[in-house]
Amino acid sequence: MATVLQESLDTPFVIGDREFRSRLMVGTGKYSSNAQMTAAIAASGAEVVTVAVRRVDLDRTSDEGVLHHLDPNRYFLLANTAGCYTSDDAIRYARLARAAGFNEWVKLEVIGDQQTLLPDVVATIDATRVLASEGFKVMAYTNDDLVGALRLQDAGAVCVMPLASPIGSGLGLLNPFAIRAIKHRLSVPVIVDAGVGTASDAALTMEQGVDGILMNTGIAAATDPVRMASAMRLAAEAGRLAYLAGRMPRREVAVPSSPSAGMLGR
Repeated sequence: MATVLQESLDTPFVIGDREFRSRLMVGTGKYSSNAQMTAAIAASGAEVVTVAVRRVDLDRTSDEGVLHHLDPNRYFLLANTAGCYTSDDAIRYARLARAAGFNEWVKLEVIGDQQTLLPDVVATIDATRVLASEGFKVMAYTNDDLVGALRLQDAGAVCVMPLASPIGSGLGLLNPFAIRAIKHRLSVPVIVDAGVGTASDAALTMEQGVDGILMNTGIAAATDPVRMASAMRLAAEAGRLAYLAGRMPRREVAVPSSPSAGMLGR
């Protein structure tokens, strides 16, 4: 019911030339088993599921492989270049994914520092330009930096994905102002990626007006990933609805909830 209500009140969620239903996207890593992964993904209500090309077995016939458990008729499988540290590597694995049967969509990730896992924005821009020229629809992971986001849009990204906080940190949204600035200035969709640790983080992130949110560790590393996936689904929907509704202004003084005019005894 909540999802139906949200869709009726919201504008379509479109990236490139494709319309999506759910604004929550999820990954496939760090689960204790494939059974737990599939249950959590189902509970999340996500339509887009990312798969790290460099880290998983691409054999769809192997029961041990991730792809064997993900129905391409149910989920939009999005290859990602997680684990790549150069633009050349990211380009190579994007091409490999397409050759292995994925579509032309790719979540582009080029890491610049092994300790913090922060992205190399310059390399990401270079790779975006190359892949976009080859017909890829690039969803580019980046820092919460407006200039970098604008450069990625100019390079041909169909979606820009600034981080909420470092990958796997669970610190939540560290810089709401930066995320709002990126969303305000870009014409392509903005999907916040990385750092969301729990449902309140997801709601707060969506309240900034972004188009969607992508997460993995926040669900997979929870004590109960399936329950957390359900919580993240509801939080993302609630945050989006709250943004559309428009929050009340913050005040530093109390304001009565009820009017004083016409009170008994006056």
